[in-house]
Amino acid sequence: MATTADIRNGLVIDYNNDLYTIVEFQHVKPGKGPAFIRTKLKSLKNGRVISNTFDSGVKIDIARVERRKYQYLFKDHLGYHFMHTETYEQTFINEELINAPQYLKEGQEVEIVFHADTETPLSCELPPFVILKIIYTEPGLRGNTATNTLKDATVETGAKVRVPLFIENDEVIKVDTRIGEYAERVKG
Repeated sequence: MATTADIRNGLVIDYNNDLYTIVEFQHVKPGKGPAFIRTKLKSLKNGRVISNTFDSGVKIDIARVERRKYQYLFKDHLGYHFMHTETYEQTFINEELINAPQYLKEGQEVEIVFHADTETPLSCELPPFVILKIIYTEPGLRGNTATNTLKDATVETGAKVRVPLFIENDEVIKVDTRIGEYAERVKG
């Protein structure tokens, strides 16, 4: 058992029969009364963020989680299939556990978070940026680079991304998976 003194960002705790990761915390020492810790906790099951206050010195249950590198293989009626990059063992994951499934392409490396005690997958995280090829977008007009106007584009995974007017078909772009937006054009 750990105490609130062990709280840090990214720590996974077992709280109210659910697993939460600590998104942010703040130690508060008021002039009157005991110290306490304000936290924002994100549920690993449903992604909901809650605020919670722990009294200083209270015992907390730290959950053991492991982050493992996997490679995306394919999708079928069972879910998304992944292969461990070192042991070559395969597993499948439901779409709800993946942070941005619309940007997954075959061979993509991801990080799957497992609960170490039960060996159940908790979440699947794509890298912050993925490189994707534009398969269709409306043609842009010459000289349309001064404005911040965006147009729709379809990438190789089938997802729609808003891109600047100067982006053409068959160009390669970098997409931010956290917010689902165009980041930059990739050269070469």
